[in-house]
Amino acid sequence: MTDEGWAALEARVQAWIDDDPDPQTADELRGLLTTARTGPEGLLPGHDPDPTQRQAIDARAAARAELADRFQGLLQFGTAGLRGRLAGGPHRMNRAVVVRAAAGIADFLLGELDGVTPPPRVVVGYDARHNSAQFALDTAGVLTAVGIEVLLLPEPLPTPVLAFCVRHLDADAGIMVTASHNPPQDNGYKVYLGGRVVTDAGQGAQIVPPTDTAIAAEIARVPSVASVPRADHGWTVLGQDVVDAYVRTVVGLADLSPEARAAAGDLRIVLTPLHGVGGRVAQRVLAEAGFTDVLLVPEQEFPDPDFPSVAFPNPEEPGAIDLAIGLAGDERADLVLALDPDADRCAVAVQDLRSRSYRGPDTAAAEGWRMLHGDETGALLGDLAARRAAAASRDHAVLASSIVSSRLLAEIARHAGLQHRQTLTGFKWISRVDGLVFGYEEALGYCVDPAHVRDKDGISAALTVAGLAATLKAQGRSPVDALDDLARAHGLHLTGQVSARFADLADIGATVQRLRATPPRTLAGVPVTSVVDLAAGTEDDRDGLPPTDGLRMFTSDGTRVIVRPSGTEPKVKCYLEVVEPVAADADDDAVTHARRSARARLDALAADVRTVLGL
Repeated sequence: MTDEGWAALEARVQAWIDDDPDPQTADELRGLLTTARTGPEGLLPGHDPDPTQRQAIDARAAARAELADRFQGLLQFGTAGLRGRLAGGPHRMNRAVVVRAAAGIADFLLGELDGVTPPPRVVVGYDARHNSAQFALDTAGVLTAVGIEVLLLPEPLPTPVLAFCVRHLDADAGIMVTASHNPPQDNGYKVYLGGRVVTDAGQGAQIVPPTDTAIAAEIARVPSVASVPRADHGWTVLGQDVVDAYVRTVVGLADLSPEARAAAGDLRIVLTPLHGVGGRVAQRVLAEAGFTDVLLVPEQEFPDPDFPSVAFPNPEEPGAIDLAIGLAGDERADLVLALDPDADRCAVAVQDLRSRSYRGPDTAAAEGWRMLHGDETGALLGDLAARRAAAASRDHAVLASSIVSSRLLAEIARHAGLQHRQTLTGFKWISRVDGLVFGYEEALGYCVDPAHVRDKDGISAALTVAGLAATLKAQGRSPVDALDDLARAHGLHLTGQVSARFADLADIGATVQRLRATPPRTLAGVPVTSVVDLAAGTEDDRDGLPPTDGLRMFTSDGTRVIVRPSGTEPKVKCYLEVVEPVAADADDDAVTHARRSARARLDALAADVRTVLGL
């Protein structure tokens, strides 16, 4: 960094410190700034530094690099809103950033509803992460001070409850303070629009371009935190009746036959909220729907912002639901349901005897327990939604999934005489599809009730999965049998993922760009027949997707690979899919053989993709 560059950065840091409403982050920045200003003592020109001087030089360089990173610009809206590490500075999550964001959102809403009465109504929710409650209060204070009606959820609650309230309370916007499944040192900010601001199929969904850009522009115009008026009272704290309304609505999805209802009482479920806020609400929903034999993982039952029992609080990550699966094995459960910390995602684990592994000591894996891939759960829920829509003769019923999800849902929709739509990654796109009756993305997100929650909802998904499991149990069958039926009807679609986490975000773009410049000619020994640069959009497809960073490749045997940067984590993700033909009258052994063949192809593909990307 040049002397001029450091002087400019130093001035920005000092100005931010002077404007910071939080003494803790101000002190943290002050300490970094002091280190960044301090050079080695007694070092003469032309002399090599001694160890103490070298340590001071290194500390100063590290402090300046850290400040440069924190002050590279304001946090921007990504796939799931604002999200970042808790720390001082404009490129982190802190009270100063939240006050500015709330002020920008307020200005946007007042501009959109200029001259309209009554004033804008906004629902604000928060989870149990570090600082979530404070960020929610700061938001309420900023909005209230400029005349916006603020309805604050009564306690830390799941994101789907907030999304529900946007439509249930006819709010013009909703703000949820959460970082979902991110590490404990992160927090975030999701923004929904509805009421009089968005009146089409996207009413109640998260913001998309160009709205995010318009709000970002308003945030950038906020001159300082000190200039933003903040009230210390005047908002309404909602009562438990809004939670009751959400629970009633979700329980109403449990459309069970008498036989399935009887089986529901005998269905033993292990449930984990992964130290998040979904446990109590999900347990209540299941109980009121007739699922009374529910065991919560005791180590993960209650909210804890440090997530002490998991390395990473994302049910997709290896080991995250091991305690739940272990408890299922001990208690001879039928089903495992795992919510992520804000309960908008749901992982499902079942006993599949074909997946038994006897490596090592006796474990749940040795008993055949495995987590369903998000595409498997999506296919089961999509098939159920398709059958219900067809039975109800729903006009313009649409199933939707993201571009990186399995192609199986499109086959299910076609077979049922329904439409299928493919969207960009992120539920802000899926949930606004016109005519939506079910939508999902492979990252464990499912929307089974778009009429009430225009977002992924792990709790309603968990109940729907439990209902399907009860129906199958009443027939002497399991979710694995239902997956076999889908393979017989549409071919065996097997999906997987290769991902790499990067410390330096610049390496993410370089990795994708390298593949864009020199795509492979073969994958797993099969010729690559198509390479589509998604950055140019996909107007040639029926769905005509807008540009997004990534590539899509097909091979001559129908294998598909999509490579893209993650929108929520510092990762490059590669989404793999192979399709193995299965005869309509195939017996269980034939389906098992097809599954093993597909697994071998997928493993070979994954190994080749790792090599191609240098992972």
